[in-house]
Amino acid sequence: MQNKNENTQTSGYLSGRLLIASPAMGDTRFARSVIYVCGHSDEQTMGLVINHPMEGLRLPELLKQLDMKSDIKVPDQPVLNGGPVERERGFVLHSLDFHTSDATMPISDKIGLTASKEVLEAINSENPPRHSALALGFANWGAGQIEDELSQNAWLVCEADEKLIFDDDYDSKWDRAMASIGVDPSRLVDTMGQA
Repeated sequence: MQNKNENTQTSGYLSGRLLIASPAMGDTRFARSVIYVCGHSDEQTMGLVINHPMEGLRLPELLKQLDMKSDIKVPDQPVLNGGPVERERGFVLHSLDFHTSDATMPISDKIGLTASKEVLEAINSENPPRHSALALGFANWGAGQIEDELSQNAWLVCEADEKLIFDDDYDSKWDRAMASIGVDPSRLVDTMGQA
């Protein structure tokens, strides 16, 4: 019984944390990316890029495209490019003041992930979640893949901060995530530039 609990804890240790692309990142799709890890197990890892807004697509426009009429002024926030997998599929990271028993996956004690129309209806209501970020697409790694990339220094890991996840200063998120673990990106670029 004890071994099972230990395995559960270690197999999901990245869930609810942030992956920060290092300057040594070889995959240009993830250059300067900050990814909120929504799920991590022995079989796979799934996360959403939280600092790359999509060019020219904002939340009110997307709701209009989905034929969701509104009596309120919906926040004019960008839709995020959540990652290269299933880019037509939407995911909403949100504070857990919104929750559905069948569609919300709690990630931490404060943040959940919902991929159903109910969360869009909540955002489009007079009582929206305190925080929310809509992304199209996601990042996904197979068994052992993220661990390999971590061992190759492609990613750094830090604790998730609600402000960093949900604020709209997208251009500085990578620098702020680096600073949160005491890394000066300009020094890393100098030392890792030959990699």
